[in-house]
Amino acid sequence: MNETLNAIAERSSTRGYTEQKLTKEEVDTLAAAALQAPTAANKQEIHVTVLNGGDPLLAEIEDVKNQGMGIHNPQSNFYFNAPTVMILSGDASFYWSSLDAGIAVENIAIAAQAMGLGSLIIGCIKDALCGEKKEYFAGALKFPEGYEFKVAIALGHKSLTKDPHAYNAEENVTYL
Repeated sequence: MNETLNAIAERSSTRGYTEQKLTKEEVDTLAAAALQAPTAANKQEIHVTVLNGGDPLLAEIEDVKNQGMGIHNPQSNFYFNAPTVMILSGDASFYWSSLDAGIAVENIAIAAQAMGLGSLIIGCIKDALCGEKKEYFAGALKFPEGYEFKVAIALGHKSLTKDPHAYNAEENVTYL
């Protein structure tokens, strides 16, 4: 099997990271993987905001997320203390931006796996970033004008591992 197919087969969500920071080269490589993803009509509208895991803005997003969900658990956070978090935004007026962001975040996840890194694709902050504080967060995260949150991904060196998920091709694939 080739390297790309191996990375796809071996990837699983990482919910535990070491404190080791990613290098600028690693972050740039992952951002490039996102930006090289295909987009509808070749619009190339996806924007990537990179945050260090200790950024206070992540704690603020966590607080708003938890308030909206009616929970408070200071022992955990949505990005599992990853040293890097990428937040992908897209043109709010472009129908296909959510799909395009999904393709881009999968590129990041596969690239991270190929680089020996862990990743966790994150959607649970959507209500926080698209709710009452939408404009505030869009400004704080430096989204381009008219852009909104689409998806996020936590990235870092794994401290925990798990097996890739199992699937049943007989149940999940139909040949016509």
